[in-house]
Amino acid sequence: MSTEAFTVRADRKKVQQLDKLAKQQARSRNFLVNQAIDQFLEVQAWQLERTKEGIRAADEGRFVSDDEMTRIFNKYDEQAR
Repeated sequence: MSTEAFTVRADRKKVQQLDKLAKQQARSRNFLVNQAIDQFLEVQAWQLERTKEGIRAADEGRFVSDDEMTRIFNKYDEQAR
């Protein structure tokens, strides 16, 4: 896999935390940043796909009934008390 360099500006405290974590894990700052980017991209792709699935379901008229939504809301309302 080819790589490409780019610059990222971050708060000094974040960079210090990153360096501390890299040292604790015996990894490079670069490794941890790439790991974070991979995780971010994976989550974003997952969220985008779930959103698209929801839109497709809505376009097809597949919705939860009012009674089911009331049951769900009541469940969480009771848990909050």
